[in-house]
Amino acid sequence: MAKTITREEIIKRIEDENVKYIRLQFTDITGTIKNVEVPVSQIEKVLDNKMMFDGSSIEGFVRIEESDMYLYPDLNTFLVFSWDSEYGKVARFICDVYTVDGKPFAGDPRGNLKRTLERMKKLGFDTLNLGPEPEFFLFRLKENGEPSLELNDNGGYFDLAPVDLGENVRRDIVLELERLGFDIEASHHEVAPGQHEIDFKYDDVISACDNIQTFKLIVKTIARKHGLHATFMPKPIFGINGSGMHCNVSMFSNGENSFYDENSENGLSEVASHFIAGVLKHARSFTAVCNPTVNSYKRLVPGYEAPCYVAWSTSNRSPLVRIPAARGKSTRVEVRSVDPAANPYLAMTTILAAGLDGIENKLVPAPEVKSNIYVMTREERIENGIDELPSTLYTALKELSTSPIMKDALGDHIFYNFIEAKSIEWDSFRTQVTDWEIDQYLKNY
Repeated sequence: MAKTITREEIIKRIEDENVKYIRLQFTDITGTIKNVEVPVSQIEKVLDNKMMFDGSSIEGFVRIEESDMYLYPDLNTFLVFSWDSEYGKVARFICDVYTVDGKPFAGDPRGNLKRTLERMKKLGFDTLNLGPEPEFFLFRLKENGEPSLELNDNGGYFDLAPVDLGENVRRDIVLELERLGFDIEASHHEVAPGQHEIDFKYDDVISACDNIQTFKLIVKTIARKHGLHATFMPKPIFGINGSGMHCNVSMFSNGENSFYDENSENGLSEVASHFIAGVLKHARSFTAVCNPTVNSYKRLVPGYEAPCYVAWSTSNRSPLVRIPAARGKSTRVEVRSVDPAANPYLAMTTILAAGLDGIENKLVPAPEVKSNIYVMTREERIENGIDELPSTLYTALKELSTSPIMKDALGDHIFYNFIEAKSIEWDSFRTQVTDWEIDQYLKNY
């Protein structure tokens, strides 16, 4: 069990480290980190859950006539950033959002994930663990400080300097993350030029989602100090691999991994099989949440290692769901479609809800696919019962909008506001005239 940070310890650390400002962070429906910054003189008010903010200005929150919201800090998320302003250090809390009548706000993604976890616990499971694998690209900054599309290196998978010019950036990112308490397991260059991955140890799902948001902030901040822009955009460059965020999940009960059965042929329990079946059944429905941008679907295409087919396997990496070889307490289900643009709290809410539906209804997955799906013909995929993920944000939103399981998991507030915001995004893209169209059609028609 992680040690709980006390109010007294927080106040002492603030004094010892010359903290002058407190950031109260939370996440909106689109996954963007928001914060209210207050001077350290307000710390007692912060710790008493009395800090208010205007929710009407946040994407998908509330109308202006119901705008007052409270931020309840999670004391265990207290961090002191290493960078100083000229006035002193900045610390942060990650907060849950509450209404004026003291109830969790239905539009708070973090709070909504907690609601889904309560449903899991009623089924007899104590913990959902998540080990994320977020990837990102590094681009050079222009002289005016805006990002360019000029890559920082021409490295490939696991390359070293001098080919991998991002090595020093990654090292500095890792050092800062470790200083903040992250347990870093691996740091390496990814397949595409300019693409990188830093893996940190799994944690309970709320802490892991908090860590993803902190990770993004640290990566972007350290990259800028090196004259670089870090982006978690899924597919910034045509013709090379995009960035994913594979999510390794496992459920525990009474300290034992509920996905493991030493007596089964493949080491997977019936619970794991039901969970996999639920994920596969609802994969098309949760894709809009796990792949939430127009650009996400430029990654989910054959030929670049991204999963675009709904299947599972213990032996190859082409399906949506992969079961890594480790067993015992390390037995886990890897959902490979998620990309780093996703709101982690909402993505895990939908994946968990899908898995729980499989467990509750004792769904059985189709046989695992051991051959490479990428080289199968369409007829072979149909013969093997392999469906495809939605190919655009528009079709993904249609799938989401007709899913009662996803609507129940997200709650009415998030469900409708998410669909509305993303439908506007799709329509804005759909009506654009792109450079590709000009190149293809202007002279020919």
